[in-house]
Amino acid sequence: MPSEERVFKYKLDFYYQSALIYLVTLVLYGGIRGSFVEARFEYVLDDPVMYVIIFFVVMSFVTLLLNRVRDRRLIIAEDSIVFKNTFHEYRIPIRDIEWMHIGREPRVRTSGIFQVAVFKLKWRRRLFRIRIGRYERAKELVAEMQRIAARFPGRKRRRWRLPRVTDR
Repeated sequence: MPSEERVFKYKLDFYYQSALIYLVTLVLYGGIRGSFVEARFEYVLDDPVMYVIIFFVVMSFVTLLLNRVRDRRLIIAEDSIVFKNTFHEYRIPIRDIEWMHIGREPRVRTSGIFQVAVFKLKWRRRLFRIRIGRYERAKELVAEMQRIAARFPGRKRRRWRLPRVTDR
């Protein structure tokens, strides 16, 4: 890998936290239900709520494991942006970018000025969105995206939007 490439790993914090919260919930519910309510621990496994909690624990750990195995990364090179995981690599040449915008997503309510980098390719109808907060070292990623965005014009506004009427 050349030294001019910047690698940003996908954050797994949310998956770790959810798995841990579900596991703690399982232990607390099983402990309270088994020792205080029934006075014997073997009756806890007959509780349908316990099966629901166990399902959530198993699903959260499976999701964490799958995302860990996938090992998603965003690689910013001098001439391309690469979306890479264990099984696949998608390379976007920077010269194919038509326009780029770095800013907020209007429908997402999270903190931070720079939430998303949106760009359009010349040969593709749909936009690419890179949500900055989902990757490690967000400030460096914003700096890299701004460096790339300086080469291109900003986002084009929709032409079909009606003008605001202020006299009512």
